[in-house]
This record gives sequence, structure tokens and C-alpha cells, in this order.
Amino acid sequence: MLLIECPFCGPRDQTEFTYGGDATVARPSDPAALDDEAWSAYLNLRTNPAGEHDELWQHSLGCRRWIGVRRNTLTHQILSTWPPAPPKTA
Repeated sequence: MLLIECPFCGPRDQTEFTYGGDATVARPSDPAALDDEAWSAYLNLRTNPAGEHDELWQHSLGCRRWIGVRRNTLTHQILSTWPPAPPKTA
């Protein structure tokens, strides 16, 4: 069982959180302009890094906020957490 430090609520059990994906993948600025192959690649093709990796998690059974989590994918050790930056506007 992992203990995740919510920046808003403090340490909580992992069962309160939902994994939200890779925090290093940028959403396309104009998704409507992508063809099916490019959109499929954005949605489905991901690397599977070994070691430290940044992820997004939602505190779904707590404050419901999204947080950034740096986790070691080999040991599952949580190294740090932070409130994610607000989305950039064009």
C-alpha cells in the first residue's frame, strides 16, 4: 500500500487516489487538426519508463483535486507530490 502526500489534505492512503496518467505528455494544441493515426498515437502510445517518473493522480475520495506525483516505477516509492500548474492559455 502506498502513502501519497496530498498537497491539500496531507498524507493519505493510495486507495483514495485514481491514477490519471503520464504527466509529461502534452495535449495537442489543436486536437481537431489531428488525423486518426496521430490522435490514436497521442491517446495510446506511451513509454514505460523504469525509474523516476512524473504522473498525474486525482484525490478522488478526498478533495478531488489533481496532483503531480514523482514515483519510482521500479520500487513504487513516492518521491514527491505537488499541485499541478494551471493549464497554459493561448
